[in-house]
Amino acid sequence: MLDWLLSTAFTVRDTPMTWAEVLGFLTGVLNVWLLVRQNVANWAVGILNVLLLLVVFWTYGLYADAGLQLVYVALGLLGWWQWLRRGADGARLEVSRTTRAEWTVLAVVGLLATAALWLLLDRATDSTVPLPDALTTVLSLVATYLQTRKKLESWWIWIVADLIYIPLYLYKGLWLTGALYVVFLGLCVAGLLSWQRALRGRVAEPVPA
Repeated sequence: MLDWLLSTAFTVRDTPMTWAEVLGFLTGVLNVWLLVRQNVANWAVGILNVLLLLVVFWTYGLYADAGLQLVYVALGLLGWWQWLRRGADGARLEVSRTTRAEWTVLAVVGLLATAALWLLLDRATDSTVPLPDALTTVLSLVATYLQTRKKLESWWIWIVADLIYIPLYLYKGLWLTGALYVVFLGLCVAGLLSWQRALRGRVAEPVPA
């Protein structure tokens, strides 16, 4: 199975595209499209997607991104559970804003994690892109964590991460994955607008007497 995933599906500009990249592209687009629509099935599709991308990233020496996929599996399971469970009032999880206190914690943890991962990749691996690899890894983790809680600002963090991911993957010769993140960028903008409408609609709802 692994040999087939790493075999060439087709070639773009003399660069072979593996079946893992092709399937990662398709499941990635489906995953984000479901997420934009707040469909809980996005978590199941997302877990399949990150397992495929793990194979791709490890093969191309993006070790932090490869390790990140395992964390994504855990976050996917957490998100799945969070989106399905009901609160004390019987209501499902709704779109909300990130508080100032949450931003402070995320900023401190994010900066420390980026610095630590950068040093680890620079000194313990043969990574040629330790800083952008570390930064995108941490941004992706923060964004995914916020999406498990349906926080609107998760889309802004994904947009920033995608703007770094796209040139990074093109630099590494991952043309199809780079194209995937261009699609992701568009879907993130759509997700931001969709969740903003959902939040405004919920806030505008009249409070029952």
